[in-house]
Amino acid sequence: MTGSSMEAELARAEAAVADMAARRGDRWYPRTHIAANAGWINDPNGLCHFGGRYHVYFQHHPYSAQWGPMYWGHVSSADLVTWRHEPIALAPSLEEDRDGVFSGSAIVDGDELVVYYTGHRWRNGVSEDEGNLQVQCMARSSDGTTFVKEGVVVTGPPELPHFRDPKVWRMGETWYMVFGVSSADERGEVWLYTSTDGAAWEFDRVLFRDPDPNAFMLECPDMFPLGDAWVIVYCPMGPKPQGYGLRNGHNAGYVVGDWAPGQDFVQRTDFRPADWGGNYYAPQSFTSPDGRRIAFGWMGGFDHPIVSQRDSWCGQLTVPRELTLADDLRVRAMPVAEFAGLRTATVDLGEVTIGRDEELTLLPDLDSADIELTISLPDGDAERVGLVLRTETGNEILIAYDDLAQRVLIDRRRAGYGERGYRAAPFDGDVLRLRIVVDRGSVEVFAGDGAECVSSLVFLGEGVRSAILFAESGSARFTQATAHRLGSIWEN
Repeated sequence: MTGSSMEAELARAEAAVADMAARRGDRWYPRTHIAANAGWINDPNGLCHFGGRYHVYFQHHPYSAQWGPMYWGHVSSADLVTWRHEPIALAPSLEEDRDGVFSGSAIVDGDELVVYYTGHRWRNGVSEDEGNLQVQCMARSSDGTTFVKEGVVVTGPPELPHFRDPKVWRMGETWYMVFGVSSADERGEVWLYTSTDGAAWEFDRVLFRDPDPNAFMLECPDMFPLGDAWVIVYCPMGPKPQGYGLRNGHNAGYVVGDWAPGQDFVQRTDFRPADWGGNYYAPQSFTSPDGRRIAFGWMGGFDHPIVSQRDSWCGQLTVPRELTLADDLRVRAMPVAEFAGLRTATVDLGEVTIGRDEELTLLPDLDSADIELTISLPDGDAERVGLVLRTETGNEILIAYDDLAQRVLIDRRRAGYGERGYRAAPFDGDVLRLRIVVDRGSVEVFAGDGAECVSSLVFLGEGVRSAILFAESGSARFTQATAHRLGSIWEN
């Protein structure tokens, strides 16, 4: 196949998205989170700053709101605050990627943007029942919008059923690539390759092997320095739920350790969840021009229907998060400072005490908001305290601290649509700080200055929503209760 065949397929895909977008339902379509104009999205890909703009690519099926053969969708921003939809960047056009341009990453090489992705084929041509054929491919762009494919750069052992998701970085004159593998004995591993030019790659070593024998594949690995350590982020496939952890069909987490070029990775921590919520997967990070480590994750799911599929779209990314490393080797994540640029109006209740089983409206008529709460736990005796998002028709979700479990939770039992159940992250301390980002169809909770996160899709029922403070089976003292209304991120 030729480059012109990709151009033709990109044009067909754009037309399909435009047709669905004209019929798109917007009741839950995000105002403050990246999503496609229409169709399905999953993993963030190719995160970078190039040509004076931030670029976010993502796995995209442009022909329906269901998962299908993958393309790379694209949005860009000058400031990490307002974003515009760009033309679809990559489409299947080679024999090696005929069944999907799967996940990958980007690196700036002089005046060019170089992206690496997994070229995907099903062995039987229709499904992965008989395994996959996966190779790592490269493409180049001078503008971040139009790409020229250069074909396969890494071919792994053909018998391996999973061999994908390259993440590339450069140190000095050496290029490094990690990706996820299911080994010959069906164990999840991260492999490392090196290169001197970004085109010819050599196997270096098996860098990491998940100690859990149930983890048969480690999807979407990312590796980066943070503080005086190195972090490997990955998404283990196969592990069983462990208490509050690993409750989703697809989970993401990280380990922290020591690494230097030419050496093995030495773990310093056990696996930790990157986010305890119901919808967080495939996070990828990059370095901003000022040196911050910034990450996006995917909010969606493969293992159950998503109610927004009825509205011709499915899936969104998290808000951009700045990652830092705490003294206890915990990766902290908070919305980037630029996110505050979306604030349009503020309600500040100051210090307030909520009596036993009482409520107080913080923000009526809510569309999207950035909410900051600080709770002095020793000054109250509530069993649960926090925020309820409630519609005028009675649907609601709870965002709360549960003193019995000593956890911060999102409870979707009465949401109205979509998944029920709850997810909860641990908290230990006297002063609980919560940053809560509310959009039309999602909630992201950052607890303890980002020490733990809980992110979930939330499809509330019809009617006007309000954000209401509450205390349950006791009283609670808020030393801060501030809510900021947010504008839209979209330029187009």
